[in-house]
Amino acid sequence: MYVKRCLENAVFIVAMLQLVGCASLEDVVSRPGVTLRNVHAETLAFDHQTFLLSFDVTNPNPFPLPVSRFEYGVWLDGHRFASGNADSRVHIPALADGSFDVRVETDLVNTLPDLLFVLRDALDRDLPYRLEGRLHTGLPQARPVKFASQGDVRLLDR
Repeated sequence: MYVKRCLENAVFIVAMLQLVGCASLEDVVSRPGVTLRNVHAETLAFDHQTFLLSFDVTNPNPFPLPVSRFEYGVWLDGHRFASGNADSRVHIPALADGSFDVRVETDLVNTLPDLLFVLRDALDRDLPYRLEGRLHTGLPQARPVKFASQGDVRLLDR
């Protein structure tokens, strides 16, 4: 099934490149929308914390969008909360939505005491967030696709 999907994607991409002539693939791929849906607190110990960040992705392209790597920076209530990158095997269908999770480990007591107090109070209210990053699609000749979004997110305690 995976091999068949890869072959279908490759055939579609080659056909698209032939249609656009010398244009690069990045001129053909529309920017996906990425938003932060939830922040789940999995472990809230004194010396470390583990959060599960849930992201939604909207694919505006008429072809499936594989995501091989995800680079991100997340700010909560104006404070840098997490940044990093994660390998991914997410496949967003054409003209559809998908989602994925990233697990983040922090040591807020030693590194971000101000954010620790923000998160403590966040169980009662939504937090404003800002998200920036790049999606690596794994499509031939495609550069990573930049994204940015902002909104409000709820901290969920598991």
